[in-house]
Amino acid sequence: WIKGMEVAIDAARQSGKIAEATICYTGDILDDNRAKYTVSYYKEMAKELEAAGAHILAIKDMAGLLKPEAAYRLVSELKDTVSLPIHLHTHDTSGNGIYLYARAIDAGVDIVDTALGTMAGLTSQPSANSLTYALKGAKREIRTNIKEIEQLSNYWEDVRKYYQEFESGMMSPHTEVYVHEMPGGQYSNLKQQAKAVGLGERFEEVTAMYSVVNLMFGDVVKVTPSSKVVGDMALFMVQNDLTEETVLSRGLTIDFPDSVIEFFQGYIGQPYGGFPKELQQVILKGRVAITVRPGELLEPVNFDKLKEELFHKLNRPVDSHEVLAYALYPKVFDEYSVMEKKFGDVSVLDTPTFLYGMRLGEEIEVEIQKGKTLIIKMVSISQPQSDGNRVIYFELNGQPREVIIQDMTIESDVTQKPKGDVANPNHIGATMPGTVLKVAIANGSRVKRGDHLLITEAMKMETTVQAPYNGVIKEIHVSTGSSIATGDLLIEMEKE
Repeated sequence: WIKGMEVAIDAARQSGKIAEATICYTGDILDDNRAKYTVSYYKEMAKELEAAGAHILAIKDMAGLLKPEAAYRLVSELKDTVSLPIHLHTHDTSGNGIYLYARAIDAGVDIVDTALGTMAGLTSQPSANSLTYALKGAKREIRTNIKEIEQLSNYWEDVRKYYQEFESGMMSPHTEVYVHEMPGGQYSNLKQQAKAVGLGERFEEVTAMYSVVNLMFGDVVKVTPSSKVVGDMALFMVQNDLTEETVLSRGLTIDFPDSVIEFFQGYIGQPYGGFPKELQQVILKGRVAITVRPGELLEPVNFDKLKEELFHKLNRPVDSHEVLAYALYPKVFDEYSVMEKKFGDVSVLDTPTFLYGMRLGEEIEVEIQKGKTLIIKMVSISQPQSDGNRVIYFELNGQPREVIIQDMTIESDVTQKPKGDVANPNHIGATMPGTVLKVAIANGSRVKRGDHLLITEAMKMETTVQAPYNGVIKEIHVSTGSSIATGDLLIEMEKE
């Protein structure tokens, strides 16, 4: 949405910086049946961005949907339309990335994004190493030193092994990306999110539903944060066995994820072609949608006052980066601050220790500040105690120490929470596993339809549970901080 980009472009130019404006590629300009995002659409947007003051025009192919011949056509026509340098970014999920870049280079693209060979391919970018060799002898070769990037590539090959638990799980190119259209940066994240909410074994259903949700929403440009909205809805629909038809027919009684509600309210901007009206009405349930740039509705921020507030909250001096982080993401920053207060500055730990812990007998050096190094040796770990705690014995700079840690992997007898009866309209059950962030009512409270009852969270996806009718809160079965599973009974109500 150009209106949402103008403020940033103006600010960059006023600061004497380079403003690179981005067109996000979606759909398929080679498919006459995909009439929404045509070459004309991209050309018109390019002209608007040039007129808005952009210095560079980027094409962000966040899902790797740009086929080689489409890349040649799009870049060629954009070069004839605007005078700006063109920068192309793609993901190699389909395996066609090198050929795609070669065709874009033939068409005159000025910049392409690559990754070092051992970090390239699949949901990452095409390989710089491979592209260098692929274009040898061509008119436009890659300007690089292949020996040096091979050395860098070898280094990152070793580092990458530490992060294997966070890989997407792809073992080969996935051409189905042309169907589900999921961005490369989202694929691995959504897979982890699916596992966390108990859908790890149903991830194929999630990817299929992702495509369904995209079309339900009007074939949207899927890039952060809109891609998260589509992913949240796909998880929600699979988790609750919903279809497009049941969303429309039962939607007025369904509590949708907050990200979906905010999307249809217009809080991340206006999608090209507008919102599907019937679905918007079902999801908003009478909430008012906005049509202005969302930033226009924000109150001005007094950064000096915010800095003072953060100083008193953390009881220490804070820098400008922390103030900005707190202004942008107060909840996330608070969580980070709690973690830092509990564990200290964990960034001083080496990657294997941070991710996997120390092995028995292992000794490491930790530089906590310049010139101050701790030498830590893991000695032994006790058997679990009756309360699930273990004693960790270690040496700190040669001195024996011990600390008591709760072993979170030890199962204990936990009272099972009652389950909600889906056939009982007085039962409000959990639609996703997660945590209760806030309880907004008390036993005996009188509520009206649509009133907020509580807020839950599942892997950063917040859902506000609302009253389905006017009534009285008979019993609340959870409290702030409670862990919940799908189907757990949250609240019992009575109609008035």
